Amino acid sequence: MTSHPTDLTAALASFDAVWSPRIVAAVNDYDVRLARFHGEHVWHVHEETDEFFLVLDGEIDIALREAGGERVVTVPERSVFVVPRGTFHKPSSREGAAVLLVEPAGTLSVGDRHEAVPAHVDVTTGHALDAGGTGGGRP
Repeated sequence: MTSHPTDLTAALASFDAVWSPRIVAAVNDYDVRLARFHGEHVWHVHEETDEFFLVLDGEIDIALREAGGERVVTVPERSVFVVPRGTFHKPSSREGAAVLLVEPAGTLSVGDRHEAVPAHVDVTTGHALDAGGTGGGRP
């Protein structure tokens, strides 16, 4: 962890991989992650935790499987959305987006249960931010 501010613009400039989050900070037992979204992720569920999305740039869609059926929530730039624990969901972005996520440290990017994971989706608990990102992450 660093004792200096993390410039999110510099952090985002330090990587271009989609669906491969970088840890930019830790708050108590939670990771603050930056990710680039483009195309589709996978249907997955986090059984024990909610998932917080803040769209910094662009727009994302989050498909949800709920008791009443499936629906899609569009989350525009500078907006937040929380997927409740136990809800199957599938993030996507047609044009690409930069997203800040907050999840308990160690949470897998594909949740506790998921469909088959395509090669473009990184199965990870988050990567340390590269040196060019000016801070953040866990040691």
